[in-house]
Amino acid sequence: MMRRLLQSALAVTLLGASLSAQQKHYERQAGVDVQHYSFAVALNDSTDEIAGETNVTIRFTRDGLGAFFLDLATASNGKGMTVTAVESDNSALRYAHAGDRLNITLGRPTTAGELRRFTIRYHGVASGGLAIGKNRYQERFFSSRNWPDKAHLWLPTIDHPSDKATAEFIVTAPEKYLVVSNGLLQEETLLGDGRKMTHWKQSVPTAVWLYNIAVEQFAVHHAGMVKGVELTSWVAHQDAGKFAAFDEPGRQALEFFSENVGPYSYEKLANVAIGGGGGGMEHASAIFYGENTVDRQSSGVVAHEIAHQWFGDAVTEDEWDDVWLSEGFATYFANLFTEHFSGREAFVDALKRGRIGAFRAERQQKTAVAHQNAKGTGPDLTQVQYAKGGWILHVLRGQVGTDNFWKGIQTYYKRYRDGSATTDDLRHAMEETSGQDLKWFFDQWLTRVDAPVIDGGWSYDANAKKIIVDLAQTQPGQPYRMPMEIGVTADSAGAPVQIEKIEMTRTTQRFEIPADRAPRDVALDPNVWMLMEAKFVKR
Repeated sequence: MMRRLLQSALAVTLLGASLSAQQKHYERQAGVDVQHYSFAVALNDSTDEIAGETNVTIRFTRDGLGAFFLDLATASNGKGMTVTAVESDNSALRYAHAGDRLNITLGRPTTAGELRRFTIRYHGVASGGLAIGKNRYQERFFSSRNWPDKAHLWLPTIDHPSDKATAEFIVTAPEKYLVVSNGLLQEETLLGDGRKMTHWKQSVPTAVWLYNIAVEQFAVHHAGMVKGVELTSWVAHQDAGKFAAFDEPGRQALEFFSENVGPYSYEKLANVAIGGGGGGMEHASAIFYGENTVDRQSSGVVAHEIAHQWFGDAVTEDEWDDVWLSEGFATYFANLFTEHFSGREAFVDALKRGRIGAFRAERQQKTAVAHQNAKGTGPDLTQVQYAKGGWILHVLRGQVGTDNFWKGIQTYYKRYRDGSATTDDLRHAMEETSGQDLKWFFDQWLTRVDAPVIDGGWSYDANAKKIIVDLAQTQPGQPYRMPMEIGVTADSAGAPVQIEKIEMTRTTQRFEIPADRAPRDVALDPNVWMLMEAKFVKR
């Protein structure tokens, strides 16, 4: 997910959606594992009320359960959902709907391993999760806004990233609209009464916040197959000449991540410009972008959102504490896309901009990248998770080496693809491929609030024929363990930079580098591998 002004400041909205107002622990249900959702939703132009029928297939993994719950917003002040029936095996079930929970009493206790299918009928006006409004051409649109925990405002679900299931949408709407959703198109049928039924189905397990529909008067461009995946672009019909904003960067990103990370997980990739909002949202197989995205060069946004198809979508954080596994990854892998297609200089420029944003965010937010206090229905999400999280992946790449970094990423993706993962899962994959114990690395970079601040300088001792480098860590707390490079440029113009490797482990430290002559320059971290604020001068 990429928000407005991502490189300079984190906006508070994404495509019109905001973070959860209250953090609270999400109650996981032992023994309840959703396998599949089928959402039938009726939309119309005369009202914002929707009519829904959801079929949920659940595998129960424990004996003797007498009830379970789904998340679904209760009706209040004219908004929310009213449930009219809950059934299973053609029999009505008792239910109670309060506090945004639909508690369902089972007709008989569960047996471990059994599958049951439940039907929920309901209607109402969504207070969030589904946006209904007018696009910039003053035409009506409908689009989901489920991130991070708003699917339950219009869909009965287990609305938490740890629960992944396959899903399908059967959308009935006025026939002038096109509908796009996750997965593959199954059917599109005119009903003969001015309405059309459109059926999309995704056969890959996915977290609920990644489910989506967009309903608008779209123009669609079929951009061909990329690595066996159909690539399409969807824009308002008035913008039919602006598919280029998505086509080429979409093709490049799909190829780059498929070749370097692992196979793309989904049946298609649609880039969709929708009415309202800004930025982007990485729904599995059907990415949404703000409608103005089509008016500018958008390769960075497109690369970020497509990177999410691997990280956040296929491999999903098990808890919101680890949201950096989604946003930090998308940030850094968009930078890697830049490195590949635009060169090292553009890559370093992006890193430097991100580093400024990371320092600003950590000073303002005073929070670690990964932490233990966001286990609620939505994450704490700032540039700490985006820019600093992405930067930590870059420091990790420097620690283990580029080849081992890519091997570790490939192992991590292969192991947890279409499932969920934690920060420890990433660490174990990186330790296996690099042969290094990385617990110290993950502990210091992901659980500490303040990044390193270095005050240092260099001088030349002509008698001893040595370059003297003095460094001090001035951030709060214990010193970081910091393997770093020092670049020494000889006294002649055009001389290559000599790289010396050091490791700082104390608050203050001196390093000595043999040199027959005084160098022309000495630079700390000349190749931009370290996340730190540094002042380093000649003394």
